[in-house]
Amino acid sequence: MSTLSLPPAPVCPKEDAAQLHRAFKGLGCDAKAVINILAHRDAAQRSLIQHEYRELHSEDLLKRLTSELHGRLETAVLMWMHDPAGRDALVIRKGLLPAVIDLDAATEVICSRTPSQIQLIKENYQLRFGVSLEHDIGKHTSCHHKKLLLAYVSTLRHQGFEVEMEIAVKDAKDLYEAGEKRWVTDEKTFTRIFSERSAAHLATTSAAYQDMYGGSLEKAVKSRTYGKFQFGLLTILKCSVNPAEYFAKVLRKAMKGNCDLTLMRIIVTRTEIDMQYIKAEYIRKYKKTLTDAVQAATSGHYRTFLLALLGP
Repeated sequence: MSTLSLPPAPVCPKEDAAQLHRAFKGLGCDAKAVINILAHRDAAQRSLIQHEYRELHSEDLLKRLTSELHGRLETAVLMWMHDPAGRDALVIRKGLLPAVIDLDAATEVICSRTPSQIQLIKENYQLRFGVSLEHDIGKHTSCHHKKLLLAYVSTLRHQGFEVEMEIAVKDAKDLYEAGEKRWVTDEKTFTRIFSERSAAHLATTSAAYQDMYGGSLEKAVKSRTYGKFQFGLLTILKCSVNPAEYFAKVLRKAMKGNCDLTLMRIIVTRTEIDMQYIKAEYIRKYKKTLTDAVQAATSGHYRTFLLALLGP
């Protein structure tokens, strides 16, 4: 459920492009005008604005924004201007490359997306970078983490809410026998079940695990796996059970640790998907609105932009 606040009347991409061009004129960029336009346009509208800007001014809008904006505002706005799948592809690519090496960001994006979203990401990745997503995962990750990510992006999982209880119970049993019951963890079983099962199925398996063994599947993953492999498993599991709660926790941690890249990534990537649910989970867990938290943790035009995306 989106928090994006769109204008009450239909917008004209050509007029938006003209207003943006005026905002770039004179001494310094009118950042407020840029935010007032771009923070209130959906992905389709932003794409049309870029097209009209190129037609009107023979110039790429993203390049102009790069030259006019600075710092955290520049990073956040440029991230926002991409379509969702293209944006995710860029985040993953940057996270995998040795020059940046942010495997948590790449892993989180991959392991929190639905099968249909991953398919679009893979198409965008190939188109933008000339290599497959699987190629870069294979090249820049290792061990069980690599096997999990490769399996997760290659498997066509069911996206519906139907669950076969018998299979969910068997999966819970298999996970227990592969983890807590063994001296040495069987990572293959965790990879197979977590990469092949739907979100609804994993949520049911998690509940069955609690009923059958008196402890949570999440705690079992934490105690029996490690490193980036553990991070990927936990992201898959938590996003299967309650994605809004997962992202609320990530946002809280990012603000407490002054991690602006994570803060802007979550707000920008979830605004048009489920930000209303994330906001509800945030206030439920922390007794404070996400808007107030972002207000306190940020400043300047960067703060104005993020608050505009969060909506009222």
